[in-house]
Amino acid sequence: MQRHVNDEYVQRARRDGYRSRASYKLLELQEKDKILKPGQVVVDLGAAPGGWSQVAAGIVGDQGKVLAMDILEMEAIHGVDFLQGDFREQAVLEALISLLEGREVDVVLSDIAPNTSGVRVVDQPRSMYLCELALDFARNTLKPGGSFVTKIFQGEGFDGYIRDARSSFTRVLTRKPKSSRPKSREVYVVATGYKS
Repeated sequence: MQRHVNDEYVQRARRDGYRSRASYKLLELQEKDKILKPGQVVVDLGAAPGGWSQVAAGIVGDQGKVLAMDILEMEAIHGVDFLQGDFREQAVLEALISLLEGREVDVVLSDIAPNTSGVRVVDQPRSMYLCELALDFARNTLKPGGSFVTKIFQGEGFDGYIRDARSSFTRVLTRKPKSSRPKSREVYVVATGYKS
């Protein structure tokens, strides 16, 4: 708890009005890869508490649209439509399609992580399962040329996941933002140029 309170990015988030330190991870990815652009339609999976949705809404602006989904509740954010539910469920997907109002999805973001047990052989498969679901969601919703960003933990299944992503996107990179804790095995997959 003390490490969290003293964390440089936690303190910056409070000062800058962001909901979480995770905002800086997306800001760093954006600076390097220019994933988000004004006017785009963005879906943020596992959005609560809303740090990535805040960043995305600020970039896509009023002409764009940010749809945030999570099984947890999330306080409202200006410029973000929130849908509470599990994106694997048909009713939730139908509600998302309704909110899109006929617009195609330019970017799918996923900062989802499972509740961890501290047991690596249990946590890694859970994490990979969520990454696979997010990639499947992106394949089913992105327009041609769209982009996908997801958190992934290095370990068993990582190399196969990257190969799988490369089958659907023209460019797939891994990034380790400075705002990601150095001891964490988390990295981010940035996939652009969706080949529908």
